[in-house]
Amino acid sequence: MGEKRQYFLCGVGGSGMLPLALILRAAGHAVAGSDRALDQGRTARKFEYLEAQGIKLFKQDGSGLASPAQILVASAAVEETVPDVQSAIRLGAARMSRATLLADLFNAAATPIGVAGTSGKSTTVAMIAWILSATGRDPTVMNGAIMKNFVREGALFTSALVGAGPDFVSEIDESDGSIALFSPKIAVLNNVSLDHKSMEELRTLFGDFLARADAAVLNLDNKEAAALRPRAKKALTYGLDAEADFGAEAIAVAPYGVSFTAIDRRSGARARVSLKVPGRHNVANALAAIAASAAAGVSFEAAAAALGDFQGVRRRFELVGEAAGVAVIDDFGHNPDKIAATLKTLHDFPGRLLVMFQPHGFGPLKKMKAELTACFAENLAADDILLMPEPVYYGGTTDRSVSSGDIVAGVAAAGGQAEALATREDCGRRLLDLARAGDRIIVMGARDDTLTVFAEELVAALKRR
Repeated sequence: MGEKRQYFLCGVGGSGMLPLALILRAAGHAVAGSDRALDQGRTARKFEYLEAQGIKLFKQDGSGLASPAQILVASAAVEETVPDVQSAIRLGAARMSRATLLADLFNAAATPIGVAGTSGKSTTVAMIAWILSATGRDPTVMNGAIMKNFVREGALFTSALVGAGPDFVSEIDESDGSIALFSPKIAVLNNVSLDHKSMEELRTLFGDFLARADAAVLNLDNKEAAALRPRAKKALTYGLDAEADFGAEAIAVAPYGVSFTAIDRRSGARARVSLKVPGRHNVANALAAIAASAAAGVSFEAAAAALGDFQGVRRRFELVGEAAGVAVIDDFGHNPDKIAATLKTLHDFPGRLLVMFQPHGFGPLKKMKAELTACFAENLAADDILLMPEPVYYGGTTDRSVSSGDIVAGVAAAGGQAEALATREDCGRRLLDLARAGDRIIVMGARDDTLTVFAEELVAALKRR
């Protein structure tokens, strides 16, 4: 990465910042940062890990910026009034957005592989990372989730890898429009559905992303992704239902895994794959990873074989524990597609669902009100129960005109069982009151690492019964 620099990351513990910090530090740059969660005493384990990697941590009070040689890196959501920003202005220090810095690193790689879409990104990135690692390509990887295959003693928060090979695999975010900064050689588009932006905006952003790539990997089962095929210079396709280049047959689901026969229709090759992660949607993610790896020069057979050892990512349908006959599952589901995929996977097997869904902000809740209501109304069984606290909120300005109560009222009006409670702690007490042997508790939500701690505490409480 050339000249060694001094970077200061505002919000260094965030899912997008943490792996970037690890990549910069591994490359020999001086890295420091602040985080509101650190000031509030949340997720201590994560910050201890960052410090162990040589990343200096400061309160988010501007004190960490002391030299004009430092470069302040912040997300687009960070306001000018934040003390770190004020310190950078006072010092005359350079400022960069997180997305711009990541795009610079990504675009400079020999083989940048970008994974985009409104669902499935983190798992697909982790699958590609494992295939490339297992086949000796030693990739650099930027992910928004911890990749369990790479967790080891002293490396517990492995959402990033720094390798010596030509490949740079990264999750690409469309929510802030920064996808426009990335120029992949291989572009993967999993799913296109309503999330943070309108469908019109998404079609433009994803279409332009595909057009910049030498090769594009497209999900033909998703009509919006399939419709963008003409934008690709060269397309490799996959799908479970569509007649795509890469497909699957003989799918056999299990509570916490799925097996299938992968098919390369270009050559007629077939390979049996047994995944340690459940659901038909993960079969689709696996096909996307195989197709992307093929575009990078990995054989179909080698990619399929590697996936048999894929361990998954944290907070993606992760079984936290079982106690008193109740299973507790931690899941990142936060938009209608992700939530529906998880609920459909769970309904392949018996047992009532007790769903605690914590929205990750008032803004997304307002944008997706109708879609979230319909998603829960359609995918909850008659005896399932939905519990929702108010959206997570740690500061800033926002429109609070839509609350969790609005979603709950809509689900109840459609005949579902749903309750709105003031806090997550209230939801926890209610879950423990409701839970009986045979139930599955699902903790859902994004952008809040403490949800995992919440799930662990539920397991511990169930064990005390």
